[in-house]
Amino acid sequence: MKKQNFFLKYKTFTIFSILAILIVLIAVFAPVVSGGVDPTEGDLSQAILPPSSDHLFGTDKMGRDIYARVIYGARTSLVATFSIVILIFVIGLVLGVLAGYFGGVVDMVIMRISDMFLAFPGLVLALAVAGIMGASVRNAILAIALVGWPRYARLARSLVLKIRHRDYVDAAIVTGSKTMYMLTRYMLPNALPMLVITAATDIGGMMLELAALSFLGFGAVPPTPEWGLMLNEGRAYMQSAPWLMVFPGLAIFITVVVFNMLGDSLRDILDPKNE
Repeated sequence: MKKQNFFLKYKTFTIFSILAILIVLIAVFAPVVSGGVDPTEGDLSQAILPPSSDHLFGTDKMGRDIYARVIYGARTSLVATFSIVILIFVIGLVLGVLAGYFGGVVDMVIMRISDMFLAFPGLVLALAVAGIMGASVRNAILAIALVGWPRYARLARSLVLKIRHRDYVDAAIVTGSKTMYMLTRYMLPNALPMLVITAATDIGGMMLELAALSFLGFGAVPPTPEWGLMLNEGRAYMQSAPWLMVFPGLAIFITVVVFNMLGDSLRDILDPKNE
């Protein structure tokens, strides 16, 4: 009964959770949803065909089925996006908590490094890093994570600083509590909820950044089915074969909206100010 009341109370969260789960299931079961079509196998005799019963979303210049590539693209994009969010979450949380708890030289070094990264526009710096490392999904993940962690670190640090010098924390230190206990018992629990909210609301943004890198040639490489790369491949046929860009674009739009709304509704639930 409690679960039913919870889902009825937070209807927006329930709706977009179902939609997000549906998108994830499509990615997981891509071979089934795509009808067993290989997204990388082309047939030049079937190139640039409009949507039809044989090819629901049409075909690209290599004769590959766009529907299958969009479905498999969900797998590529979601795995890469979740990898980015997890990386920046873990790195930012650890470094931010350490900076806030220890202060002094540790705080100064970590914060000056984060300031250095924040001094540049995020996407521009990610493009530079990805360009140095070479085009691939893995390098795009590393580039965006390298640029994204400072914001999480500064947020975690500010949350830790709020309780670092409170009486119960000082009392625990005086009574001989070890550093690891202090970090796991007091500091991490204080920083986790807000960082979880931030990570949830960042999923859509990170997906857009990943698609942007692939669109500009610094992310996924052919024949990988990835939405940003598909947009790049279809831009030369924007007028003659618009379906090459319409369907990957819709996939990005729908997925980003769903995860943004899910993140916003999760924030409404977890943010203590709303209680």
